[in-house]
Amino acid sequence: MNMTSKEILAMNLKYYRLKYNLSQEKFAEKIGSNLVYINQLENCKRKVTIDMLDKIVNGINKNIDSKIKLTSSELLKYNPSHVTNYIRIDSKNKNS
Repeated sequence: MNMTSKEILAMNLKYYRLKYNLSQEKFAEKIGSNLVYINQLENCKRKVTIDMLDKIVNGINKNIDSKIKLTSSELLKYNPSHVTNYIRIDSKNKNS
């Protein structure tokens, strides 16, 4: 599977956010960011800076799960177990 680094980051952010059952807003709050930025990252509409990548990792490690020691490189590494089948609950079924 050929994925860009933006797509891998989006997949991993969604994975960690859903793993801890957090909305984008709560996730952003816990890592010291904002909803719009997290939404844009998860939808591959924005590039992440190295400083922000470090901020996200530190926020996950300190404010979400102090038991894990996530690194910046891990957020950019493809992990097939992080693929989510996330569907918006307000999405309309196209077959209806």
